[in-house]
Amino acid sequence: MKKGKIVVAKDGPYLVSGSLPLGKEIAEVGEEGEPERWVRGKQYPAQDCYSICRCGQSKKQPYCDGAHTSAGFDGTERASRKPYDEQAEKIRGQALNLKDAEAFCSSARFCLAKGGTWKLTLRSRDPEKRKTAIEQACNCPSGRLVACDKTTGKPIEPAFEPSLSLIEDPQAGASGPVWVRGGVTVVSADGEDHETRNRVTLCRCGESDNKPFCDGTHIKVRFNDGDSSLR
Repeated sequence: MKKGKIVVAKDGPYLVSGSLPLGKEIAEVGEEGEPERWVRGKQYPAQDCYSICRCGQSKKQPYCDGAHTSAGFDGTERASRKPYDEQAEKIRGQALNLKDAEAFCSSARFCLAKGGTWKLTLRSRDPEKRKTAIEQACNCPSGRLVACDKTTGKPIEPAFEPSLSLIEDPQAGASGPVWVRGGVTVVSADGEDHETRNRVTLCRCGESDNKPFCDGTHIKVRFNDGDSSLR
């Protein structure tokens, strides 16, 4: 299956190829006042190739309009090249294990409800707690959290078609990162591939200290792409 590709341009946009669908996903808050589900939003016209702004300054969001040049955008990639498994802490629960690589956190907060994914994992002998822990881990857009089968050790991953989504976080009042799903290759500006994973989040506010990945700074700077669901 052709999965498309994203090339990180030096101090410039994300160059997307391979006819990857582009849409929006909105984080919807549940009864406990924390994000609990994703709601599909606007879908953009299909294109074989397109460029997504990563400096946060484009007037044609989500697409690049060249603003990175006049803004003097520094897009230097500082993310570790270590594989996810080398960065992840392993939490061993009663009937479920959890991997947690905090460096990938995009502050989506799906891990907080019902006691939190970590506590639910530790108490996962309860079928309902195990089920909720898996759901929360799978809703983590950056893949910071990965639930694993206790017996086989295999990761429990959502089945994604190769695609991109732009996250909206109305509760935080911010537009979020590019959610890359389905094993799409991300190529660094130096020509080296980042580890290909089922889900990662790429910064598009321009302010992450973990470029090209999101570190949640879009919330602090209240990034709004101007084409959002924000009130």
